[in-house]
Amino acid sequence: MPVKILMPALSPTMTEGKLAKWLVGEGELVNPGDIIAEIETDKATMEVEAVDEGKLGKIIVEEGSEGVPVNNVIALLLEEGEDEISLEGVDIGPATAGGNDGTPPSLAQEPVLATPPAAPVPVPSAKAAAGGRIIASPLARRMASQAGIDLTGLSGSGPNGRIVKTDVEAAISSNAPAAATTAPPTPAPVEPTSSTTAKSLPFEPEFELESLSTMRKTIARRLTESKQQVPHFYLTVDCEIDELLALRKTLNDKADGTYKLSVNDLVIKAAAIALRRVPKANASWTDEGVKLYKSSDISVAVAIEGGLITPVIRQADNKGLETISAEMKKLSERAREGKLGPEEYQGGTFSISNLGMYGIKDFAAVINPPQACILAVGAGEKRPIVKDGALAVATVMSCTLSVDHRAVDGAIGAEFLGAFKRLVEDPLSMLL
Repeated sequence: MPVKILMPALSPTMTEGKLAKWLVGEGELVNPGDIIAEIETDKATMEVEAVDEGKLGKIIVEEGSEGVPVNNVIALLLEEGEDEISLEGVDIGPATAGGNDGTPPSLAQEPVLATPPAAPVPVPSAKAAAGGRIIASPLARRMASQAGIDLTGLSGSGPNGRIVKTDVEAAISSNAPAAATTAPPTPAPVEPTSSTTAKSLPFEPEFELESLSTMRKTIARRLTESKQQVPHFYLTVDCEIDELLALRKTLNDKADGTYKLSVNDLVIKAAAIALRRVPKANASWTDEGVKLYKSSDISVAVAIEGGLITPVIRQADNKGLETISAEMKKLSERAREGKLGPEEYQGGTFSISNLGMYGIKDFAAVINPPQACILAVGAGEKRPIVKDGALAVATVMSCTLSVDHRAVDGAIGAEFLGAFKRLVEDPLSMLL
């Protein structure tokens, strides 16, 4: 019986994705661990590994297809001794996206009746099914590792006993009090958009329409929800950064090329320590209460092709500047290559968006839910100031804190900015 290759869930919140590219063709042999396809999610392009040995018999979903639901069949794998005849009559389940126009192949002409999913056939264990080797999806392995669950004791409900996300979730829930859950809403179908379907407005000049990527659609949806549902307010402070620039130069000169600190590295460190000193600013809102986080995990906005992503520096308050700089460079490179894993860009507690390198003096950023605060950092520039009653010149950087008023009050936001300003203007105190 041919093995069904399914659209994987590459993150806990993923419901659909785009099959960006097939790396093997029909008739080619694959081995467990081989990279067979690239899937574009709302944040990155990720690789799909083969979990079984065989020959790719039939590609169900062509590359470039968007909106392919998780767990839909995307291809069929022929095992040893099987040929193309074995593909006939194989049930591929619900209709899958068949191309950029989203039309299911051969199923577009007749309606498909919804039927409840069949109960999974119990499998003794993934290890037994594989003759001693544990078969598990990359996401399942990652979730099990984070939850401290031994995969050898789990039974897999996937093809050939493969352990999948739902198996790990079931194991986690069995060790914790049962909680009411609701199935994620089925995403509404998105009408395909192209230069031939977009309608011109009256008197509108000729245009070229750029199609929306999965990432751009997600950014648009999340930011719209943020501005509509989160009550923003804004606080701005001006920081003199001459001493910070001098410290940065001294440390870089002593590094002898082993590292090169940026102003943003010091801003990350200062924000993380300020959160430790004002823990009520390190928060997020829920209907059950306000979450107060115990670690300063800083999400840093990075511009990439087609959108924006926020890799996270974990426990930045406990890390040295050299470590922060090295991690930030590595995460930025992986972000621009589209290779970040979900654990590298999810779960931050506070965000920083720095447009100073573009010469932007000051701006207000949109909050990144569920976080309660995001700090917008402008460019450092020479400005006239009054010091000791006399006019002087200093390098000043304007920083604006966008705050979710449900979780953080104005006084808390002001206290955080005060702590941040003191650290930036006396940067040696960050090293204590």
